[in-house]
Amino acid sequence: MSYIPDENRYNNMIYRRCGRSGIMLPAISLGLWHNFGGYDVFENMRTMARRAFDLGITHFDLANNYGPPPGSAEENFGRILKTDFRGYRDELLISTKAGYTMWPGPYGDWGSRKYLLSSLDQSLKRMGIDYVDIFYSHRRDPNTPLEETMMALDQAVRQGKALYVGISNYNAEDTKKAAEILRKLGTPLLINQPSYSMFNRWIEDGLTDVLEKEGIGSIAFSPLAQGLLTDKYLNGIPDDSRAAKKNTSLKGNLTEENINKVRELKKIADRRGQSIAQMALAWDLRKVTSVIIGASRVSQIEENVRALDNLEFSDDELKEIDEILSKKIMR
Repeated sequence: MSYIPDENRYNNMIYRRCGRSGIMLPAISLGLWHNFGGYDVFENMRTMARRAFDLGITHFDLANNYGPPPGSAEENFGRILKTDFRGYRDELLISTKAGYTMWPGPYGDWGSRKYLLSSLDQSLKRMGIDYVDIFYSHRRDPNTPLEETMMALDQAVRQGKALYVGISNYNAEDTKKAAEILRKLGTPLLINQPSYSMFNRWIEDGLTDVLEKEGIGSIAFSPLAQGLLTDKYLNGIPDDSRAAKKNTSLKGNLTEENINKVRELKKIADRRGQSIAQMALAWDLRKVTSVIIGASRVSQIEENVRALDNLEFSDDELKEIDEILSKKIMR
């Protein structure tokens, strides 16, 4: 039976203007960084993508290296576009990125014009589409002139292979410079995608001011600190969790001090009638246009979207959260 989207899919999602542009982003976006790769179950991917769209999530965030293996997330999303989302392309915002290692040799990494545009061509082929809505420079290349990287983004738009351009993991100074270069080229910088969460607040030290002044939107990745800001690890590390796997960066965050902070934050979330994850997403949305969630099952998407039921914080709540995050809580 073919997929028919929920006719009420736009009724409850909140859409926010992205900077000074015509684009409206859903407050909750779905990222395909994990659980959409070649080693994952395709039917689960389809189910999650369908449910996300039914809930009004129109933005699907990818990158050339998402998988594993690299490229497989784009391939799998391309299959979903062809089967389930066929006929709905104009209702979707699809983004991809290039900037991390993708193929061997000197032309498969960083921010040269050759790498970025070659990677975009490969991404479009993997997804089976003619253009992406947003094409990002995934990270600042310290050895390539910023002008070259921004000219590549501008060229992607002029070639009709991207409608808008963005940057990810760029600090305040480089964001301001990138915006200036792109403005002169005639392709405004739409969005910056930084990491941002209660445990990672670096954007508050200048970047948010630049974004507001320049009229640039923002979308946070890892808003739940890779799962730390959930109830998943309050009683230890489950055997089937991502943190239980070898070589994961999450383990470094699972300190006794951080877990105890999450326990204290949970008390505030309980008073608000939210899960920790829902409160963490709502807290992020005070500072950014949208947040990118990851999911391994439909129920996680449904829970995260319910964060939109309560986005308001009192001054006392914000003060209490800041106090918890700034102090040592040891037991």
